[in-house]
Amino acid sequence: MKKIIVFTFIVICSTFSLYGQNEKPKDNKINLENISLSGLTFRSIGPAVTGGRIVDIAVNPKNNSEYYVASGHGNLWKTTNRGITFLPTFDNQNSYSIGAVTLDPQNPNVVWVATGENNAQSNVIPGDGVYKSENAGKTWKNMGLKETEQLGEVIVHPNNSNIIWVAAYGSHRTSGGQRGVFRTKDGGKTWDRVLYISDNTGC
Repeated sequence: MKKIIVFTFIVICSTFSLYGQNEKPKDNKINLENISLSGLTFRSIGPAVTGGRIVDIAVNPKNNSEYYVASGHGNLWKTTNRGITFLPTFDNQNSYSIGAVTLDPQNPNVVWVATGENNAQSNVIPGDGVYKSENAGKTWKNMGLKETEQLGEVIVHPNNSNIIWVAAYGSHRTSGGQRGVFRTKDGGKTWDRVLYISDNTGC
């Protein structure tokens, strides 16, 4: 009789245990399907100027531990230890938006920087022309083309350091200005526009 009572008790407890396991917990979460969202409109609110936009990289062909990283949002960064640390090299210049960076193939201590990111959008910051450093980014000199505003490329002739080409987008807000491809044959002292299409067409 005692065994029957114990067995009956175990069966009853097991039944309640199984019932408790099968019972689903109450969901207190709000069901968004029951809420009308049709009256809401969404739009992007930023960030407008996205930090860390990398637009160009120039590696020293004689020392691959050293390279320059150009940021459209700000500054030219240099590493001498393969990217473990970076230092800004363009802090004291009139423009901090960079469009391109390149090194002279004959002398990698000569660095050319084109300012003004080459990107047709409302948050682009205009530059003030082309800069040149002859001591690996320690000091800089503005070499002209200040009205280009946005530059996308700088190419140094592989065998003649005095010949440089610059691709100028120009302003995306207004027509005219300095647009097209510019070339110097005297290391940046003077520039000639060698390709031009129209006042509304950049390069």
